[in-house]
Amino acid sequence: MEKIRQAFLEGMHRLGLDPSLVTWTMQDDILILEGQVERWQQVVDVGHMAAKIEGVHNLVNHMTSLDQPAKPVRDLSAYYDMDVADHADVVIIGAGVTGCGIARQLSKYKLDILVVEKEEDISCGTTKCNNGMVHSGYDSKPTSLKAKMNVRGNAMYTQWAEDLHFRFNRTGSFVLAFNEEEHKTLEGLLENGKTNGVPGIALITGDEAREIEANISPEAISALWTPSAGYVEPYEVCLALMENAIDNGARLRLNCEIVDIETTEQKVTTLITTQGKITCDYLIDAAGLYADEVAAMMDDEFFTIHPRRGTLVIYDKENAGKIHTYSGQAPANYTKGGGPQETPEGTLLFGPSAKEVPEKDNLAVDQDDLDFVVNKGMFLIKNVERSSLITFFGGNRAATYMEDFIIQHSKKLANVIYASGIQSPGLASSPAIAERVEGLFLELCPDVEKDENYNPVRQERKPVRFCSMEERDALIKENPLYGRIICRCETVTEGEIVDAIHGKIPATNVDAVKRRTRAGMGRCQGGFCQAKVLEILARELGVDETEITLKGRGSNILKERTR
Repeated sequence: MEKIRQAFLEGMHRLGLDPSLVTWTMQDDILILEGQVERWQQVVDVGHMAAKIEGVHNLVNHMTSLDQPAKPVRDLSAYYDMDVADHADVVIIGAGVTGCGIARQLSKYKLDILVVEKEEDISCGTTKCNNGMVHSGYDSKPTSLKAKMNVRGNAMYTQWAEDLHFRFNRTGSFVLAFNEEEHKTLEGLLENGKTNGVPGIALITGDEAREIEANISPEAISALWTPSAGYVEPYEVCLALMENAIDNGARLRLNCEIVDIETTEQKVTTLITTQGKITCDYLIDAAGLYADEVAAMMDDEFFTIHPRRGTLVIYDKENAGKIHTYSGQAPANYTKGGGPQETPEGTLLFGPSAKEVPEKDNLAVDQDDLDFVVNKGMFLIKNVERSSLITFFGGNRAATYMEDFIIQHSKKLANVIYASGIQSPGLASSPAIAERVEGLFLELCPDVEKDENYNPVRQERKPVRFCSMEERDALIKENPLYGRIICRCETVTEGEIVDAIHGKIPATNVDAVKRRTRAGMGRCQGGFCQAKVLEILARELGVDETEITLKGRGSNILKERTR
């Protein structure tokens, strides 16, 4: 304890902070920080410093900052009086790629599985807001859970894509060096990657890299090449996983926010939600950015999520084919550096950046972040015009101060499993995370029976834009709505939009339709098609157009009728 105290004091002095501003206590094996500093970045810096102290294995950071916005106070009392609305053998909190992957993995057993999600659609958190890269695994610290899950998960993506019929391009990736110092960094990453078991990893010259990717900057002197890296559209993966889980008997509750959790005799028994009480036999915390808050509801808080926001920039499809692989630069402390890549759809994407923010729902894009992402992308590759930028957006990573995944049984509650702190490379790791959680669940419930009717294959649905003329003619004969183009930029038909609205996981707002069909993702960003999409949503859902939202509660597009 004295060694930890001394190391903490020395760390505070290195950060230029008064140690009296922060108090720390050890409860079991958890270091808990309290206090207030001037800036949020200082809160994060203290947390990272403390997490690196020898002997610290779990860290909870309750510190605040003067520049931190106040959290709104909500009256939740009414939810405690609601009746029991549902029961499930297994409740999974969170419908991102982690939660949906776990639901599919456990749906091979005779279990009543319920996924609860506070948003109006799946894939509305970190999963939606990332670049879709299936990392190879060269960057994660050897012996870390990240490293193990990343390399294993990457290898599993081929089978996932084959079974679930989502697009997956295994194109490889580059990390570029522009001077000798960066080249030495790549040498370290090469050894790291070899230790982690990354297949085919190699350090090549800049000229060799340009033979593979002609538009890489001519100033790059060397590159770390990892042929196993690939790219997906992350919301496609999430949708495929959850649809297949539903096909195999899993259930989903959207707009279902957890406000409290009741425990009895070291077991979770009841979830207090905005849709009523839900009882369960087992609980899996895959709540992403809010996983620490879920843990606190169970009086099992042993980690803290600090949101790390990234900005992503999308360019027009006129740039399709200019690059095919991710091209990054030697990374800094807590980011892989970001860089340009081409998505499976053929869209040029730059980013992400990395900035610590206090609010988990703060997805704003700051000018300095936007400039950083654009300038860095333009430096790393050539022959892209700045004027071809069509949109940008932000997303938050669910980082813990230990900077590793948490995939384990609760040490306090006998029926709880954590799949938390899943930041990058979480998307790449998701197949392995689901597999690991399955193993943890079987330790808790070894006698569970397999479902002999389990089917891991999801029916393929080919977008109209990829169909031949003969295939399109056949679709139009089946349903004339497939012949009416709603989104001209992305060639999305009314038939596809109607299918999305009435799908296994109904798309009930404009953004949900966009994620399933790409209507509104093109050059005009919905300028021409959004009104038509809104009209179709209102018609198919049987509601007034003023009730249609962009992305759920509080985002109504039309205020009132004028005539």
